[in-house]
Amino acid sequence: MKLTALLVCVFGVTTGEFVVAGILSAVAGDLGVPIPAAGLLVTAYALGMIVGGPLLTAITAGRRRKPLVLALLTVAVAGNLLSAAAPTYGVLFAARIVTAFVTATFFANAIVIATTSAAPDQKASTVAKVAFGMNLAMILGAPLGTWIGTAFGWRTTFAAIAACCAIGLALVARYIPSDQPGVRASALGEFTVFRDRQLLRAITITAVANVGLLMVFTYLAPLLTGPGEFSAAAVAPMLLVYGVGATIGNLAGGRLADRALRASQLGALTLLAVLLVALWMSPGRVLTGLLVFAVGAVGFSVIPGMQARVLTTAAAAPTLAIAVNASAYQLAAAFAGWIGGRVATGSGVSAIYLVAAATTIAGAVLTAAGGGPRARPAAPTRPAAPSR
Repeated sequence: MKLTALLVCVFGVTTGEFVVAGILSAVAGDLGVPIPAAGLLVTAYALGMIVGGPLLTAITAGRRRKPLVLALLTVAVAGNLLSAAAPTYGVLFAARIVTAFVTATFFANAIVIATTSAAPDQKASTVAKVAFGMNLAMILGAPLGTWIGTAFGWRTTFAAIAACCAIGLALVARYIPSDQPGVRASALGEFTVFRDRQLLRAITITAVANVGLLMVFTYLAPLLTGPGEFSAAAVAPMLLVYGVGATIGNLAGGRLADRALRASQLGALTLLAVLLVALWMSPGRVLTGLLVFAVGAVGFSVIPGMQARVLTTAAAAPTLAIAVNASAYQLAAAFAGWIGGRVATGSGVSAIYLVAAATTIAGAVLTAAGGGPRARPAAPTRPAAPSR
C-alpha cells in the first residue's frame, strides 16, 4: 500500500499541474482577464517548481520524510482550495505559485521514500510505479478535470483536486512507516554533491533529451490539424492515444532500465528521433496514430531511467538531486514551448518534428558520452533533526 499511497498523491498533485490548460478559457472569462494572462498561470506553475524545488528541498534537508510529506501535501490541499475560492486573478496566481513551490520537493521525497527499500536492480521500476500517477494524471486526471470544469465550473475542478490530495494525505498518514529518516552529510552536503560531474551530466541529459518530446506534446494539436490530416475533434482522442503509450512506456522503461540503464536509454532516444522524423513525413492518418502512440511509449520509457541514474549517482543527497532533476525537466518544458513557437512561426509547424528529432539526438549523444552511472558513496551521516 505504500506505493499506492504515493501514487494517489502524485496523481492528485500532477493533475493540478496539467489541468489548467483545459480550463483556461473558463478561468479567463470568469475572472475577467485575457487568455494570455490566464496562460501565465501555467508559466508561473513551472517557474514555481523550478525555483521552489531545489530551494525548499535544501531548506528541509534532514527533516524526517513522513512528517515533511504530510506537511507538503497539506500545503497542496490548501493551495488548491484557495484556487477554488479565489475571488481575483491575483489570488489565483498566488495560490498556483504556492502549490507549485511544494510540488517538486514532494515528488523528490516520494521517489526517495519509494526506493529506499528497493533492491539496486529494482530502483528504476519502483520509480516507474510512483511516476505511474503522472501518467494517470495525463490520460485521466486532466481530461476528467476539464470535463468537471465544463460541467460544474472551473472552481469545482480545483476543489476535486484538493479532495484527491486530501485522500492521498490520509493514505500516507496510514501506510507510510514513521521511521523514514531524513539524513544528510553536513550543512553543505546537500549542495556539494553537485561537484560530481556524473550527476551534473545526468541532470543535463534530463534537460536536453526531453526537449524534443515536450515540444511535440506542447504543439501536438496544431501538428495534427495543421497538415489537414485530423480535425479538431480528433485531437482529444489522439492525446488519449499518446497518454496510453506514455503509460505503457513508463512501466516497461523502468524494467528495461533496471537491466541495462545506459543501453536502454540510448536505444530509446535513438528510436524516438527516428519516429519523429517519420511523423514529419506525414504518413497518413492511421500510421500517424500509431506513431503518436509509439512516440508516447518510447519517449516516456526513458524517464524512470533518468531518475534512477540521478538516484544512483547522488547517494549523498538524493532528495535534492531529484528535486533539481525535476526542475531540469520543467526547464526543458519551458524551452520546448518557446523554441517550438519560434520554429512554427519561422518554418511552419511541421518543422517542429525535425527540430525535436535533433534535440533528441543531442540527448542520445550526451547519454553515449557519459558512460554508465557511477554511484557516489554517501558521506558520513548524522541523524536528522527531530521533526517539528
